[in-house]
Amino acid sequence: MSALVALAHRLVNIPSLSGEEAEAARFVAAHLADLGYVVEVFEAAPGRPNVLATTDRPPRVVLSTHLDTVPPHLPAREEPGFLCGRGACDAKGIIAAQITAAERLRGEGVDEIGLLFVVDEEMGSAGARAANAHPRARECRWLIDGEPTDNKLAAGSKGSLRLTLRTEGVTAHSAYPEQGRSAIDPLLDVLADVRRTPWPTDSFFGDTTLNIGVIAGGSRPNVVAGDARADLQIRLVTDAAPVKQLLEQTVGGRARIEYLTAVNPVRLTTVPGFETCVVRFTTDIPHLANWGAPLLIGPGSILDAHTAHERISLEELAAGADAYVRLACALLGGNGAP
Repeated sequence: MSALVALAHRLVNIPSLSGEEAEAARFVAAHLADLGYVVEVFEAAPGRPNVLATTDRPPRVVLSTHLDTVPPHLPAREEPGFLCGRGACDAKGIIAAQITAAERLRGEGVDEIGLLFVVDEEMGSAGARAANAHPRARECRWLIDGEPTDNKLAAGSKGSLRLTLRTEGVTAHSAYPEQGRSAIDPLLDVLADVRRTPWPTDSFFGDTTLNIGVIAGGSRPNVVAGDARADLQIRLVTDAAPVKQLLEQTVGGRARIEYLTAVNPVRLTTVPGFETCVVRFTTDIPHLANWGAPLLIGPGSILDAHTAHERISLEELAAGADAYVRLACALLGGNGAP
């Protein structure tokens, strides 16, 4: 087993669901300190530490990704040619590839680099928000963020609008529903209309996509539901404002809308010689604006992320470390973005 795969395997085996990243952060911090980096651990929230590692030079290029994963934790296992488990591609394998790349760069005398690993990317980007205020951000010229892009350099990423729809009713015995008012019935009507809504499209980012991720309501099957809710995430191809307006027109006051987070789509820095793509997901990049020009690339497929079969090809993992080395050299050598 190569050192890269061994590190990825160890990271995948550390549970780090959003909100529970501390053990993974401590492991990464200790590992980087053993490699000779200057390591700073700073909290984004109590018990939720980010990790920043630098050399004795200003970090003009910073490799970054997130420590947290979605649930449930799935321990590491190997299949022929693949590492499987939660975080294998999103983003424990990427952490290992970025550390491996940084070590190769240092071995080649390229030391104007840093590593930034943050918490909470899968929920509200609290880690990125905290890191954006770090004083060393002003020393960074390029931020290379890691997400599974099949090792293609993303030219853009969609935005995200997260919200909850809530309806209220009046409880009653289910044998006499006319004595109450179900909160579930109007919620289902609203959701049906939301699904039929013609959302915006964009020639660069593509179609707006809607996901109704959670539906909940009521207390028991023999009780008319007194409350109900649905949690939605809309992948934006325009600013959030027109989508909010369209949503509010569709809902028409039949449900209460609670907006949780809104991130507009972003165009990203590209470099000649790298295959490009446009990704449908959102990243920490909009919350790390102080860290220089953003780039987005990483090994693994987003189609494997967040699934019960999450995995990463060992060949692609190694190619990801190569890509990070090549990209950092292009940027620092003056052949990359301005």
